[in-house]
Amino acid sequence: MIEHYNGPLQPGDRAPNVVLDAITQDGQISIDDFRGRKPVLVGLFRGLHCPFCRRQIAAMAQLDGVLREKGIESLTVVNTPIDRARLYFRYHPLPNLLAASDPERVSHRAFGLPNLQFTEDEDEWPHKLAKKTAMAMLIDMPGELPTAMDPWAASAFLDKADGYEIMQDDERMIAAGEGQLVGEFLLDRDGIVRWSFTEATADGHNMFGMPRREELMSAASNVAH
Repeated sequence: MIEHYNGPLQPGDRAPNVVLDAITQDGQISIDDFRGRKPVLVGLFRGLHCPFCRRQIAAMAQLDGVLREKGIESLTVVNTPIDRARLYFRYHPLPNLLAASDPERVSHRAFGLPNLQFTEDEDEWPHKLAKKTAMAMLIDMPGELPTAMDPWAASAFLDKADGYEIMQDDERMIAAGEGQLVGEFLLDRDGIVRWSFTEATADGHNMFGMPRREELMSAASNVAH
């Protein structure tokens, strides 16, 4: 499988249709719901157990109003079982958030985002990462972390700060997809990727990061016109 990996979808690629259970409304949501109607920003995240993803989702929700003014919808996808996800958003509501549950990470695979495996000593980015390599990645979040920390220490600190309790559903998602790489894809009204931001870059520089607002809004303006 790995030798045929072509990386995440790139600008110019046609997004596949994926049908998912809706979290914030009844029924299902699919990529084809938007195709032919309006552009959509699709955010594919790890489960809500990931504190970095919770912050990315909140940042995406904050831009929803500005994007809607440009005629662009937003869709957040999390690999969290639907009941657990609905419970979270009931207590942590994000106005206008359109979200879907994808515990099997079907959408992540369809958009070319690999599920990174942590190994004892083998590095083969973006498919395998040695634990010592991951531990050497220091995350610096001024105002949220007291100092730069490795991903696991940072996650534990942020979970405690958020009051997020890991439940059985979360544990199942972590066991299967702790290293699931994430990304955001801006699709035009025909469902063609026009901009993206993913953790699956060649150098891994975007790990645990967020897209620059200016870059995303510039791409949104181009898609809107």
